[in-house]
Amino acid sequence: MGAHDIAGVLPQRRHRIEVRRLERLVEAGVHGEDRVGRTGLGRRVVHGGGAYRLRSRGPRHGSMEGMDEPRRIPATDGVVVALHDLGGDGPPLLLVHATGFCGRIWEPVARHLADATHVFAPDMRGHGHSAVPAGTDLSWTAIAADLAAVVADLGVTGAVAAGHSMGGAVLLLAEAAAPGTFGALWCYEPVCFPGDAAARTDGENRLAASARRRRADFPSPAAALDNFASKPPFSALHPDALAAYITHGFAPTADGGITLRCRPADEAQLYEHGSRHGAFDRLDRVRCPVTVCAGAVDDPDQPAAWAAAIADRLPLGCLEPHPDLGHFGPQQDPGRIAASIRAALLEDRRA
Repeated sequence: MGAHDIAGVLPQRRHRIEVRRLERLVEAGVHGEDRVGRTGLGRRVVHGGGAYRLRSRGPRHGSMEGMDEPRRIPATDGVVVALHDLGGDGPPLLLVHATGFCGRIWEPVARHLADATHVFAPDMRGHGHSAVPAGTDLSWTAIAADLAAVVADLGVTGAVAAGHSMGGAVLLLAEAAAPGTFGALWCYEPVCFPGDAAARTDGENRLAASARRRRADFPSPAAALDNFASKPPFSALHPDALAAYITHGFAPTADGGITLRCRPADEAQLYEHGSRHGAFDRLDRVRCPVTVCAGAVDDPDQPAAWAAAIADRLPLGCLEPHPDLGHFGPQQDPGRIAASIRAALLEDRRA
């Protein structure tokens, strides 16, 4: 099955063209083919059929090589967080990924925001290009502390940020620990278990068990693309988001294959920590405005079902439903998600 079968909207001829384009994109990204050209006024980054200018923002970030070279930020416990500059023009916006993903999964969303903000996306510990010593604490409170290091490195007071699933939860944990770190937040189905929901997870964690069985290696990026495009939940992703996941969520191997950067054993630990961080009980300490987004509510033990309770507990929380999306909404409809983030975080904030 080709990658664009998941869209279900393209004519057959265009479908075949898009499949070939995505396969070339994935192969180029994983194996390091240069996709960057130079123009007179700056660095023009071309990716996934879109283009935008990546401009230097002074000495702090002027030395970055752009999207292909993350900034390395020492965090806690010997962890080094990789911070990706996704480009754009305007005040900074931080985008934080879900468990098992990586910072550059946000690229399709970032392209829609390039006119209004300069987007940065970290690979949190255990993910992507982050450096994690063996035996490192993978608790979500530790990840929240890493976020504080990222914000300090950006040198922004009252930053604005958006997070998905784990990313939303750790943003709330970071703000609760140090109020004023963020000026406003946007969180899509943040994993903040209310007390009764956390109690129901005392047995085997299904997500952790599934992660431990996850296939980590593929003979080629194209094989991985076909595998994920054919089965849920990845089959619901926008093709550009699926391409970004395979391009940046996997590392090349010596035999020409690819392997997951977020190791299955680490992903399982991260899921196990997801119900132990106690963020829900700390939400009253989050004093900045927070938009809580949720997809369809079809399971009482899934994050969409808790979104209203999370928004109610936040002093300045508001609920924004997207009932036709699922838990992977930011990867299903990047354009709509970008519009939601723009309305919540960027209007009236340009310098």
